[in-house]
This record gives sequence, C-alpha cells and structure tokens, in this order.
Amino acid sequence: MDITKIPYKIYLEENEVPTKWYNVRADMKVKPAPLLNPGTGQPLTIEDMNPIFCEELNKQELDNDTRWFDIPEEVQNFYRMFRPSPLVHAEFLEKALDTPAKIFYKFEGNNTSGSHKLNSAVAQAYYAKAQGLKGVTTETGAGQWGTALSMATQFFGIDCKVYMVKCSYEQKPFRREVIRTYGAEIIPSPSMTTEVGKKINAEHPGTTGSLGCAISEAVEVAVKSEGYRYVLGSVLNQVLLHQTIIGLEAQAALKKYNIKPDILIGCTGGGSNLGGFASPFIGEMLRGEANYKIIGAEPASCPSFTRGKYAYDFCDTGMICPLAKMYTVGSQFIPSANHAGGLRFHGMSPILSELYHQGVFEARAYEQTQVFEAAEIFAKAEGILPAPESSHAIRAAIDEALKCKETGEEKVIVFNLSGTGYFDLYAYSQFNDGTMTDVIPSDSVIEEALSKLPKVPGME
Repeated sequence: MDITKIPYKIYLEENEVPTKWYNVRADMKVKPAPLLNPGTGQPLTIEDMNPIFCEELNKQELDNDTRWFDIPEEVQNFYRMFRPSPLVHAEFLEKALDTPAKIFYKFEGNNTSGSHKLNSAVAQAYYAKAQGLKGVTTETGAGQWGTALSMATQFFGIDCKVYMVKCSYEQKPFRREVIRTYGAEIIPSPSMTTEVGKKINAEHPGTTGSLGCAISEAVEVAVKSEGYRYVLGSVLNQVLLHQTIIGLEAQAALKKYNIKPDILIGCTGGGSNLGGFASPFIGEMLRGEANYKIIGAEPASCPSFTRGKYAYDFCDTGMICPLAKMYTVGSQFIPSANHAGGLRFHGMSPILSELYHQGVFEARAYEQTQVFEAAEIFAKAEGILPAPESSHAIRAAIDEALKCKETGEEKVIVFNLSGTGYFDLYAYSQFNDGTMTDVIPSDSVIEEALSKLPKVPGME
C-alpha cells in the first residue's frame, strides 16, 4: 500500500454506491436463535409479528437465507442526500499519536440527524408508507435514532411518536428540538401516558429511564393505535441489514485503493453500528476469504457483552415484547443517569450475540472518562467533534494504534465514526469541568437484574 497515493477522503462515485443490503445470516453456519413469543415460548411467526412491525420488515427479520436484498429505488433516492459517505485517512490522528499504524474511519455524520441511524430510518419509514400506515412509534436513547426517524417519516408523509429516555430528554434539549422541528411528537420515558409507563414509575420512583422502558411504551402505543406500527433503531436483524450500506461502502472504498485492513472497530449498544459496519467483512471471514481482528467497544456502565449472560430475555423493561437470545445484563437493568452517551440497551443484537459466542470478534468495555479523553484527542487532531457513542470506537482505535507504536507494526485500523457530538455538549461540559465520573455497576446489581431473566421451558 502506497499511502502517498491515497486521498485524505476516499469517496465512491454515485454509481458505485451499493444497491443491495447484505444479510450476514446467509453465511452463518449456526444461525441466530429465533425470537420467541413471550406467551407461548414458541418461535415468532409472521402472523405474530404483523400487528407490531411492518409486514415487509417482518419478512426481512425472519429470512436467514437470502444473502442480498434489493434497496428500493425510493430509499436509494433518499440515500443520495448523504451517501456515499467518506472513508477518511486519519493522518492527523496518526501524527498526534506518533504511531506507524494507518488509521481510517468511515464518517456517517454527514446528515442532519448526525449519525448512521438514518440508513435504517429511511428504509423503515418507506416500508411503513408502502403498507399504507398512518404512522409509527419508536424509542430513542441519546436521540440520534429519534432524530433520524422524524426526518424519514416527514419525508414520506407519515406520523411519528418518539419516546425518549428521560435523562437524555432532559440533558439534550437541542436534540429534542430537532425532533420536534421535523414534526414528531416526543415524550420523556417512562411517562404517565401509557399503562406500562405508569407501572414502571410506580415500581421505580424517580427513575431516569432506559431504552427498555421507552421500548415498552412505544410498543404499547403502536398496538393500541389503529394504523400504527412500532419500529426499532437497533438490535433487530432487519436494522443490521439496512446498516450494511456502511460496511459495503467501506469495503468498496478500501478495495478501490488496495487497502487491506487488519483491525475493524465499532461501538456497540444494541448492534446497529458494529453490525452494519462489520457484517460485510465478517461475511468474508465466514466464507474463508479473509481474516480480520474485529472489536466491539461498549460502555462499562452497560456491559452487555463483557459482563452479560447469553440467554433469552425480554427486549423491554415492561416485558411485553418478544424474547431474544442475546448477551444481556437483564431487562430490568437501568443504566446510571451518570452515563452520558447512548448505548444504553440492556441486551445485544441476536446476530452479533451468536457471532460473539462463536468467537468471531472480541469486545471491550470502556469507562466514559476514558472515552471522552479519546474524543478530545480525536477532535483536536481531525477537526470533528465525535458523538460519545462513536468515541468508544475511537478509544479502541487509539489503544490499538498505541500498541503499534510499541511494537513498530504498521497495521491498518479502520473504525466507524457513526456520528457527531454537537448535541452532546452537556456531557462535554462535564468532561471539561472535571465533574464527569464513572459509574460501573457492581456484580450484585447485574446479578440481581439477571436473576429476573424469564423462565420459559426450552429457552435455556
């Protein structure tokens, strides 16, 4: 690789942007465990799922065998607003670290939502519109998904109701206002507008909420409102499918300049980030075509991979959603309000959970002060203020680059910079003022949440 011949920003031509999504399950010998009906303990069918999710998305969710899905023309047209996204050679970061490693990042923040979430929001809004629905409901943690979905639904002319984790709703008023500007209704969760919200507030007085809480409320409203369905921004197979546009573009850009990555990194909360970025490369590994070191970087305050259990669990705190086999710290686990970023879901994508269980990639948990230290280094070097979520991947990339400095190895490190942090200035203020602290759940807290895992025959 002649680094002098590689542009600082590698862009694909418009005709090089992928027109199909990649389904990594087609190349997995051991498929992810199926979602289960919480009432019967049996695998969910299309008939079970249609009252909750959009019909076409349900087909994608349950299809373990189709390798490629056509991206609808209407979705491709919307993608043209912000795709292709650049693959950036982080030469200024390399210089700041004084490392022989070559670092690249895929930048997904070049859209108003400021994150990769728009890739799936557009698809899900399109399928909802095509089905003739009035609108959709959803949850959002840090706010990127809610912002993305509000943009997508207004484009396709359907309604959107967003339940936002209460502590994020309070800490991020400007993210909240962007969502409102795009016409969506936004409610802090847990709220008193739903039965499950009232129940959670009664059982956890003063709670600051979690994604599990917000999911419960959004699902309740969807199933009780005629012409509405629930959509999700991470975790589900369909979401990882849509997000593979990231990895496919990155793959094409790397091949364009004959760059062979050694290490691939993405942050992990529910799985859309790492899953979308890494799946095409994991497919190469599963087919025996290549080998990579892949790292999922998660928060120490919500450590699903590194301290969770691989088991069936509810996807929501209210325990009304389907059961998924995943790495989980328990549906009743609520991350500390001290945690500034997203990545607050108690579980992990069934696809990534199975791949992690097989040892296909590794996971690391980082304390948030470490993460913001990395964010500051990156911002000063590369001129982009990264989202706290993305900064977990930056932390892992910097650690790997510093290892190369010690050994003298010129490894190629590629990570997904999934979003910008311009709506996260409350957290940056805490970091800059020296008031940011790390709260890591004790073993007893996690054990308590895991003790409430559902007990259904055949789910062990």
